[in-house]
Amino acid sequence: MGSEPGSARVIGAATPAFVDEVLDALDALWAESAHVASEDRTLFTLAVSEVATNIVQHAEAFAHAEISVDVALRVAPDELLATIVDTAHPASIDWENVSMPDHESESGRGLAIATAALDEFEHSGGSAGNTWVLRRRLS
Repeated sequence: MGSEPGSARVIGAATPAFVDEVLDALDALWAESAHVASEDRTLFTLAVSEVATNIVQHAEAFAHAEISVDVALRVAPDELLATIVDTAHPASIDWENVSMPDHESESGRGLAIATAALDEFEHSGGSAGNTWVLRRRLS
């Protein structure tokens, strides 16, 4: 957990168990953040989970290299913030065409769901990996 009240940090390898650790860290933050409405908690958790899960799924495609992930979470008086840094190959995302796939598709919803749940969603990628910044203003 983070050293400051209202913050948490989870660092580890991009595995399904890592996603569970991130969700546990969020649960602990919610326990100490009574001012955060249920809807904000749910939508922010969904967005963070979708991004973390996407990182894990894409890391599994590159099984020959371990992907590290560093997730910093913060609950402020007026917003929720997650900064996720991974060491994966830079993700190429066409943000203008991120949308929900048709109902028969089995994948491709993660970024669309995260985008809908957040007020700001930024991504940058380079030779060291990717940085994802997720922000939701509190209602």
